[in-house]
Amino acid sequence: MILRLLRGCLPAAVRLAMLWGAFLPLHAQTNPGADAGAQPIAFISDTQTPLFLESLVFGNDRNAEATDSLFADILRVRPSCLFMLGDLVSLGPYPRAWESMDTALARLHAAHVPVHALLGNHEVMYLPRTGERLFQENFPDHVRTGYACVVDSVGVVLLNSNFDILSEAERQTQNRWYGQMLDSLEHDAAVRAVVVCCHHAPFSNSTVVGSSGAARAAFVPPFLAHAKCRLFLSGHAHTFEHFRESGKDFVVIGGGGGSRHRVFEGADQEWPDISPKIKPFFHFITLEKTPEGLRLRVRQLRDDFSSMEDGYSAIIAWKIE
Repeated sequence: MILRLLRGCLPAAVRLAMLWGAFLPLHAQTNPGADAGAQPIAFISDTQTPLFLESLVFGNDRNAEATDSLFADILRVRPSCLFMLGDLVSLGPYPRAWESMDTALARLHAAHVPVHALLGNHEVMYLPRTGERLFQENFPDHVRTGYACVVDSVGVVLLNSNFDILSEAERQTQNRWYGQMLDSLEHDAAVRAVVVCCHHAPFSNSTVVGSSGAARAAFVPPFLAHAKCRLFLSGHAHTFEHFRESGKDFVVIGGGGGSRHRVFEGADQEWPDISPKIKPFFHFITLEKTPEGLRLRVRQLRDDFSSMEDGYSAIIAWKIE
């Protein structure tokens, strides 16, 4: 099976090619920087500096300073791998918008933290081809119709929910690849759990962007149909939310630095949120393996910006009881 080949039995030249972002036909690779069981996996989304209009509408919350604090904490945590779920920068087509992100990525690379990312809407805003080209220069392993990475027995699947920049053929290619990859991971004995990621949240109570029906229709049914698929992560909504559908967990982690989004509460909620009512504003999450399952832990910035702290946590069980 293709994923078994990724566990170290390939010739050295092939492994070296994989480190440079070359992909087998299903676009799956092992994480070259991971020490099995040593460190958590980290995920962050929506690290963009607010646009001028966003600042006028939502106010300024020292957003860039907050993002710097999150990246500094990620370096302290020293995860085996960092996944970024889109909206890394405010305007992807403009090189100057990448300057602070380039600095953060350079520090992560210097610390030997591998970084993988997927496209958000801000990366392809206004001039999508230019924005995607600049994104691809920073993340050469990225595949616009989906790619995957296996980190210490956890498969991470990264999908493109910017459907408006994909042709109908590309959307079909991604759907076909997604199903094939989930089948492959499902039957690989070395993979214990699968985390699926996209930018636009299939479930969210955000009063600003809501949830994505297109992402829900395209990505959720295959996720629910595979037993090893345990956690679905997304951003776009600048808040933290935790939903459970058909016994599986869907978590929104859009607190990387964008403007604050308020959420509908109580009877106004479209989707029942099981996380605390008081939301962490600026945050990222880590996943650690435990005997019971993956421990999801929120690392959040204190409101006074004095330090980072552990916040909400949950166990994503290996199997549905």
